[in-house]
Amino acid sequence: MEREPYPSDLADEQWALIEPMITACKQDRVARSATGDTGSCDLREVVNAIFYQNRTGCQWRYLPHDLPAWSAVFYYFGLWRQDGLDQRIQELLRCQVREKARRLEDPSLVILDTQSVRAAAGVPKTTTGLDANKKVSGRKRGLAVDVLGLIIGVVVLAASAHDNTAGTALLDQAAERCGMRLEKALVDQGFKDEVLIHGALLDIDVEVVRRNPADQGKGFVPQPKRWSVEQVNGTLMLHRRLAREYDHRPDTSASRVYWASIANMIRRLTTPSPAWRDTLGLAA
Repeated sequence: MEREPYPSDLADEQWALIEPMITACKQDRVARSATGDTGSCDLREVVNAIFYQNRTGCQWRYLPHDLPAWSAVFYYFGLWRQDGLDQRIQELLRCQVREKARRLEDPSLVILDTQSVRAAAGVPKTTTGLDANKKVSGRKRGLAVDVLGLIIGVVVLAASAHDNTAGTALLDQAAERCGMRLEKALVDQGFKDEVLIHGALLDIDVEVVRRNPADQGKGFVPQPKRWSVEQVNGTLMLHRRLAREYDHRPDTSASRVYWASIANMIRRLTTPSPAWRDTLGLAA
């Protein structure tokens, strides 16, 4: 008997966007398996369970009983993280969203930023630290996004790590995924000369965007182009599993960012743009 749907469930047209890659990954694993066992788990329901957990923030063992067994979801989540399937799906959908917005697949400009997130009890101390500037004990999440707010790269480090460490890693990811088309990166004042030098080695012009002195004391003031990465950080907080660091492994936390991005892009690809956005040429 079919279950009642959850708000985070994939619609048929949304599942069609990612099903070929998930099926191909499964067939590849079966081909390399000694037994050739295809398994009996519904992979669409596994993805639904990952989306459900990301949105609600529940623990593995608290997944609803009408979704696949938590152990099966945990297995596939780890398997797809290890195989890099989450990143491949993210890249495919990113190109499709940019194409829908009448842009080239790869951007010429990216925006880098970091966000310190508190860690929950039980997260290993070896993977966390204290961000002395923001007074946050946990991990530092670094993002590279384009002007449409699409994620290009993700890095998760201890909060005590300097922004330069995140910045150089993000530049490497952006250069690998965007190729020769990438020309410029915008960063805030937390990134120092090391990032600018590393960008020069990659033939990327890194520009530090400084706050307007006239905005001093006004709190958060959106800056042109850089505001998109702030918007992405805010959107990720809607996925409660990302509002705090619960995962023991930093690469698991990064994988959750990719799945949150996948959920957002699937919605953008299957939901018609408002008429006013089409009129202004701002279709998502």
